[in-house]
Amino acid sequence: MRAVLVFLLSALIPLSHCQSHDPFAWLYGPHSHRFGSLLGNTNGGQCPDECDCPPTFPVAMYCDGRGLTAMPTIPSRVKYLYLQNNAITAVPDSALVNATNLVWLMMHGNQLTSGSIGEKAFMQMEGLERLYLQYNNLTAFPSNLPRTLRDLRIDHNKIEKVTTADLEGMDNLTILYLHDNSVTDLGSSLKSLKSLTLLDISDNKLTKVPEALPEHLHQLYMQSNSIDSLPDGFLGSFSQLQYIRIAHNQLTDKGIPANAFNVTGLVELDLSYNKLERIPPVSTTLQHLYLQANQIKEFTLGSFCSTVDVTNFSKLRTLRLDGNEISREDIPTDSALCLRLANNIEV
Repeated sequence: MRAVLVFLLSALIPLSHCQSHDPFAWLYGPHSHRFGSLLGNTNGGQCPDECDCPPTFPVAMYCDGRGLTAMPTIPSRVKYLYLQNNAITAVPDSALVNATNLVWLMMHGNQLTSGSIGEKAFMQMEGLERLYLQYNNLTAFPSNLPRTLRDLRIDHNKIEKVTTADLEGMDNLTILYLHDNSVTDLGSSLKSLKSLTLLDISDNKLTKVPEALPEHLHQLYMQSNSIDSLPDGFLGSFSQLQYIRIAHNQLTDKGIPANAFNVTGLVELDLSYNKLERIPPVSTTLQHLYLQANQIKEFTLGSFCSTVDVTNFSKLRTLRLDGNEISREDIPTDSALCLRLANNIEV
């Protein structure tokens, strides 16, 4: 199984990085289609001349980086389709009608617009798990995306709004990359994503934290927005959240509720490049804290340890406070007892 996964992922690596040492390079090299046409499995249709269908793995079809401007004909046996880094401008309703067995569909790095994707284009795919649409020109989610998706990457587009209908019913979705768009408000559109563990909504135009975030999140990335405050009980509903990045926002001390980050389980917290004047209280289980480039004026040891003894001390290993209004001389002399595991404190 591991060998199959490596083989599949190799199609996502630029050829210039791997061709000289890649034992499978002949499969997708400039002459590989000759082998596919001679030896390939033709069940469900012939492999298009502009693509490669390796005879040793006929359920994969490689059409990446071929300068395509239109969708190729897809044999029904294909489960893994690589169409990234082309110039495809449209996905009409008929383009995927024969591709009902698709599990992976890679279409990142094309020239797709929301109006050029048919409303029924994805309706026939009942087993699609991974869909990559990043680096296109989409202004909205495509209609009728398969509810079987586990990994959806639609970042680096021009999406302004996400509706509840866009994601409703995606009970299996665990990864959602929505960063580098123009989203201003997510409303409650994420509420139904019961299995989501990674959410990246950084580099958008959000002014507040989305409502009803999925409770099983493990990683939450919201950096480079315009968020100036956090809601009460911000982290109270999360049982598995370990990594939070809210750097490059407009957070102030007033906008952070008391003990908002003093929750167990959190491993990494990034609040750098905001407008904080004080170090917010954090849990003693936190391991990495990034507060650089704020306006912090005092090193408050109580933010890390309320009491200090043999068993009560901070697990913090990384602490960045550089770019604030304090110096190393402002660190209390007894901080070594509280921060005994910190091997990297930058001031």
